[in-house]
Amino acid sequence: MKEILREIGMIARALDSISNIEFKEYDLTKGQYLYLVRICENPGIIQEKLAEMIKVDRTTAARAIKKLEMNGFIEKKLDEHNQKIKRLFCTEKGKTVYPFIKRENDHSNKVALEGLTKLEVETLFNLLQRVRKNVEVDWEFVKKGNKRIY
Repeated sequence: MKEILREIGMIARALDSISNIEFKEYDLTKGQYLYLVRICENPGIIQEKLAEMIKVDRTTAARAIKKLEMNGFIEKKLDEHNQKIKRLFCTEKGKTVYPFIKRENDHSNKVALEGLTKLEVETLFNLLQRVRKNVEVDWEFVKKGNKRIY
């Protein structure tokens, strides 16, 4: 069997390393850019939904969100209807950095998909979505404290 997940992992780690290096000048480190992008694109998102979207546990998300807030990239606001809920929004500083992150993402996509036809890109996208959905089932299962049987 081909080691597809190793290839996907190597691609993800390489792109993450590039982004962490390039975004260091903006004081964004250790994948914080992932959170910032999702918050900018989903104003008012709650922390739990953000963690689910990025596929990290709540503690990891809380740490990244706290750092983004301390560095002035995002702010928390109380929900109008439920004071227990805190919604996340990009600040002006976050909105200023967002276009740079988006350009880097577009460039990385272009480089990664170079030489592939439109049909190949569409096929790859559809296949990766199916793989992600398969993995999400186990992710949800394990996240709830269960153990997989190999």
